[in-house]
Amino acid sequence: MRIVLASLSAAALLAGCASVQPPAVKLEKANVLPLALDDDFEFRKQKLAFLSPEDLPPNQSEPVLFERQRAFWGAIDNVDIQQRYGNYFTFFWRAKRQADLTVRLEYRQAGLGNYVLAQELYYPAARGSYESRFKVTGDDYLEFGRVTAWRVLLISEGRIVGLAQSFIWK
Repeated sequence: MRIVLASLSAAALLAGCASVQPPAVKLEKANVLPLALDDDFEFRKQKLAFLSPEDLPPNQSEPVLFERQRAFWGAIDNVDIQQRYGNYFTFFWRAKRQADLTVRLEYRQAGLGNYVLAQELYYPAARGSYESRFKVTGDDYLEFGRVTAWRVLLISEGRIVGLAQSFIWK
């Protein structure tokens, strides 16, 4: 009996670890929010990747080739591969105290000039370290081009409490 209960609780714990992040919600318009930075919320690291057919030099390192192959995993035909070209963003952040947080990526694309697009992920009762992934791929990338500038926000109660941005963001 104890073995069965132990295996069931272990399976439940592992299932919680294996949860997949839901896709980011695209916003029609990124509303302006007041800035109230708080030391309890911080972005720790960003990982940016860009995939396009023109940007593959013949001699690349194994880690770079691995990331490219991972992005194309499961693509069956050229249409699937073409839908995976674009910008990939991974942000690592931390909340030192519990709060309902929204992570928002605001970005500009080459074909849209200064028009700002946004995507959001919501984290209820967030506390600890998190990883948030965003992507601008498929038709969005093919129609409007590469992301030229970005900023990522941690939003709590309608205020920006954490911020990281590209050097070209205005």
